[in-house]
Amino acid sequence: MTKIGILGGTFDPPHHGHLLMASEVLHSLGLDEIWFMPNNVPPHKQETKVSSSEHRVKMLELAISENDNFKVSTIELERKGPSYTYDTMFLLKKRFPKVSFYFIIGGDMIEHLSNWKNINNLENLVTFVGVSRPGFSISSPYNIITVAVPQFDVSSTMIRNRFNHQQQTRYLLPDSVLSYIEEYKLYE
Repeated sequence: MTKIGILGGTFDPPHHGHLLMASEVLHSLGLDEIWFMPNNVPPHKQETKVSSSEHRVKMLELAISENDNFKVSTIELERKGPSYTYDTMFLLKKRFPKVSFYFIIGGDMIEHLSNWKNINNLENLVTFVGVSRPGFSISSPYNIITVAVPQFDVSSTMIRNRFNHQQQTRYLLPDSVLSYIEEYKLYE
């Protein structure tokens, strides 16, 4: 059976922390691929302004271009309204019934799993994979496989703030993504 990891997020912008997490999970669990899944409207960030889906998809494509096991899935961008994980995974399981899905979440999200839409049904659709993140616990009442990932304390928010203040961002994200951001002046 094919084993696919799902890494969701706004990816505004994608950075080396995302790539490191995906690579570690891919190899630790022997997965076939990791699908990077940009959200349309993240339920927990409905009031937050994000770059257009076109820019976020293009940045993801640039970020993962050197890894044949990494793909971009736009399934959440194809739907209107909030991107609830349960709805997305229900659709994916219908489309790909012979695939085992591994949903990758950081420690910041593990703490809030009990608030997720249809969490008990979602547990039947995916295997949760939790990765540590500084300042957050990875313990949970839900079944979660944990994967140790080297800590790289970077976030998209921090990168956007650095762009806003004309601070250095090199080595935080792939050079191709950095060039794209500069070309389109995304965070000025």
